[in-house]
Amino acid sequence: MDAISKIHDFLRFGSVLGLERMNTLLEKLGDPQDDLRVIHVAGTNGKGSVCRYMCRALQEAGYRTGLYTSPFLEVFHERIELNGKYISNEDLEHYTDRVLEKAEKMVTEGCESPTEFEVVTAIALLYFREKGADYVILEVGLGGRGDSTNVVKRPLASVITSISLDHTDRLGSTVGEIAGEKAGIIKSGCPVVVSTDREDAMCVIRKKAEDMGAPLYDVQEIPCRIIEESLEGTRFSAIVDGKTYEMQISMLGRHQVSNALTALATLLLLRDEGKLTLSDEAIKEGFRQAKQIGRMEILRTDPPVLIDGAHNPDGARALKEAAVTLFPEKRVLMTIGVLADKDIDGILDSFFAVTTDYVVTEPDNPRKMPADELAERIRKRGGRCMVAASTEEAVKEALARSKDYDLLLFAGSLYMIGKIRRLLCESGKNGDEKGKEGNSVL
Repeated sequence: MDAISKIHDFLRFGSVLGLERMNTLLEKLGDPQDDLRVIHVAGTNGKGSVCRYMCRALQEAGYRTGLYTSPFLEVFHERIELNGKYISNEDLEHYTDRVLEKAEKMVTEGCESPTEFEVVTAIALLYFREKGADYVILEVGLGGRGDSTNVVKRPLASVITSISLDHTDRLGSTVGEIAGEKAGIIKSGCPVVVSTDREDAMCVIRKKAEDMGAPLYDVQEIPCRIIEESLEGTRFSAIVDGKTYEMQISMLGRHQVSNALTALATLLLLRDEGKLTLSDEAIKEGFRQAKQIGRMEILRTDPPVLIDGAHNPDGARALKEAAVTLFPEKRVLMTIGVLADKDIDGILDSFFAVTTDYVVTEPDNPRKMPADELAERIRKRGGRCMVAASTEEAVKEALARSKDYDLLLFAGSLYMIGKIRRLLCESGKNGDEKGKEGNSVL
C-alpha cells in the first residue's frame, strides 16, 4: 500500500474537531511544531490566496518556506510544499511511515486514533522541521479552535481573512459563532491580523484578542486604491504606517486586493517587529508572481476559459464581481456542480448575475447535490441548462459550444474544479474540443 492509500485509510475515523489526539501524536513525534516559526491563517474565503502571497514573498527573499494547505485540487502532494515544490513521493512515504508508526502506538495504548487530516498535518509539521524550513505558513483546514493545525502554541502571527456562513453544521449557525471558532487560533500575546468586513464577526474577534492580550490589526482600516484591472491582474496602492506601496498582483478579482492587503499587512508587521528581514522589492515581486491554481484561473484565451472554486455565497459573489468587471456584457456559459449542504440559492443569486446558460454536473463527493436537482433549481429561475452525467461529459459539452460564447466559466465545488482543471489541460494538449458536435443543450 502506498503512502496516500495508507493516509486515506484513516478516513474511516471521520473528521472530528479537537486537539487531544493531535497533541498526543505530536508528542510522540517530538513536538515538531514547537521548533517552527509559523504564520497561522484561518478564514472562510481567501485564506489560501493570503498564504500564497506570503509564501511567494518569503521565497523571493531567500527564505526556505513551507506551505501547508487543503484540500488539494489535482494531486495529494499539493498540500505540502517547500520552496514552491510539492513533497516528493519518497519523502511522503518516509514521513507517512514514521507518523503512522506513532499513530498505531497510540491505538495500542488505548488512545483514540487520529483522523486523516491529523495524520497529514503531523506529516507536514515533521517534514518542515526536518527539512529546515525557515518559516511555515499553515492554512487552517476547518474552523480554527479545534482544527489540527491549532497545535502551534506561539505563532508569529494569527491571520483571519473573510468570515461568512459556511460549514454551519460544524462551526455554528451565525457569523458570530463561526467567528468564535476562527478566533480560536488567537494565542496569548501573539499579533492578530484581521480582514473581515463583517462587524458581527469583528466584535467576536476583537473581544477574543483583548482577552488574550493579543495586539489586533484591522486590514479594513488600510487606505487602498485600485489603479488598474485587466486580465493580467490588478494594480493598486495602499498606505501602511504612512508609507505608500504600489503593488501588482496576477490573481484576478477585486477580492484579491483584500487578500493581498492582508498578506502585506502581516509581512510588514513581522518585519517591523524584527521577526523577519524582507525588502519591499521582495514583497512586490513575490506578490506579482503569486498564483493560486483553481481560483479565478484562466486556462485558455480563445475564447477565454476560466475556472474558479466558488463554492459558497461569498465566493460566488467574488466570482460575479470579477466576471462582470473583466468580461462585461459577454455571452457566458457556466458549468457548475455543488455540494448539497451549501447555500445553493445564495450561490445561484450571484451566478445568475453572470449568465442564465448552464451545464450542470456533480462533484465526485458523497455530499454532492444531484445534477437533476440542481438543474431543476436553475430552470425554476428561468435559466437554461443541460445535465451532464459526469465531469468528463460536462467539460466536453462546454468545449463543444465554445463558438457560441465569449467566455466558458467553470465554477463550484473544489472537489470538482481540480478534475475539471486536469481535463481542460489535457484537452488543450491534445487539441481542444472547439467546434465539435455535442448533444442538444440550450
